[in-house]
Amino acid sequence: MTIQTYWHAALAVVFGIILSTHPAPCQRPGTGQPGSGGAGTGGASTAGGTGTGAGRTTTPPPTTTNPTNDRTQNPFDLQNRPIFLSGKVVMDDGTPPPEPVVIERVCNSVVRGEAYTDSKGRFSFQLGQNTAMIQEASSGSALDSGTGLGDPGRPLQTGRSSNDQRMPTRNNDLIGCEIRASLPGFRSDLVNLVGRRSFVNPEVGTIVLHRLGNVEGTSISATSLRAPKDARKAFEKGTEALRKSKIADAQKNLEKAVELYPQYASAWYELGRINEAQKDTGQARACYSQALAADAKFVKPYLRMALLSAAESNWQEVVDQTSRVMKLDSVDFPEAYYYNSVANFNLGKIDAAEASARHAEKMDTEHRIPKVRHVLGAILYGKRDYEGAAERLRDYLKYAPAGDAGKIKRQLEELDKLTAGAKPLAEPPK
Repeated sequence: MTIQTYWHAALAVVFGIILSTHPAPCQRPGTGQPGSGGAGTGGASTAGGTGTGAGRTTTPPPTTTNPTNDRTQNPFDLQNRPIFLSGKVVMDDGTPPPEPVVIERVCNSVVRGEAYTDSKGRFSFQLGQNTAMIQEASSGSALDSGTGLGDPGRPLQTGRSSNDQRMPTRNNDLIGCEIRASLPGFRSDLVNLVGRRSFVNPEVGTIVLHRLGNVEGTSISATSLRAPKDARKAFEKGTEALRKSKIADAQKNLEKAVELYPQYASAWYELGRINEAQKDTGQARACYSQALAADAKFVKPYLRMALLSAAESNWQEVVDQTSRVMKLDSVDFPEAYYYNSVANFNLGKIDAAEASARHAEKMDTEHRIPKVRHVLGAILYGKRDYEGAAERLRDYLKYAPAGDAGKIKRQLEELDKLTAGAKPLAEPPK
């Protein structure tokens, strides 16, 4: 197997298409009735839950009943009571974000989504309670669960963020923990959780999102700010339905939004995601194209189109689409550099592939895209930099899926032989 053949095979996994069952068209306003999209799996609510209360059961002192799970808790056991947090997110001009923003908790570099803001920028949640939100914020949403790459503009799966044992939820375990709002193109204020107690006011105040001066692109389309009230209301209903995996309701409301306001780039984008999830890639592309026609600086449609092009092995389109993202926002989308690297590799442009892979590696400080280390390892192997290749594979092994571990270890054994002066392998790592 040549190194080129290897990568064509590997990309079938990297760029797998999301599976669904009920195809539905992405219609222009007024051309027909909404499709009957099937219900997905997963999803999340935006507000904090009522709590599961995993407190300790005792005899005296007296206990109270926890209504959410009928277990008992010691009301004086303050260290083990759940913590509720609430607050508000605003843009740097004081207005609420025009679309929902993910609220993340960061504990010693481990990132986990906790909630979304509502239409007024408000949020509330219990630490660690919303397990559906954890999955959604890590992988994008129910629509994106098949790719492992998530929705561009929302956090990608970190590999370790879903490990509840590494994400404290109680009073005595929050050293090194902060909450923030996550929106590419902006930097968030941070709220330190050290000393936060369950019996104090849950309000954390206002988190401000500060626009980055060197970023031209946007992950929230500027057209959303100009949307009429009725169109925005329909959009909010549609995105809420998406988070609850009510796909038919989501499509109906999103189509209403673009009918009322044809320049609603974010609504076109979400319609594209619905069609992509239902394997109607032609209609998905049409929706993404409508989004970009309305707002050429809207980053997320370029990335989804790059994913579709990669699935079709149209590598030049992948390069073109990701290059546009890299120009619009060179700060927040390491996945664009990753896709660009794989595409250039398949086009035989090894130096360009290496440059993009190295840039992605540098940007990916939270190891959201561990596969980029594998890509760079293959590139360095092809350049006979066996030590560099082995270093990248060892790094990848720390974050690789469990099923990859045995294969990576075998590759490392062979690379160790090469660095020790053994005869080169007949074919590259697979």
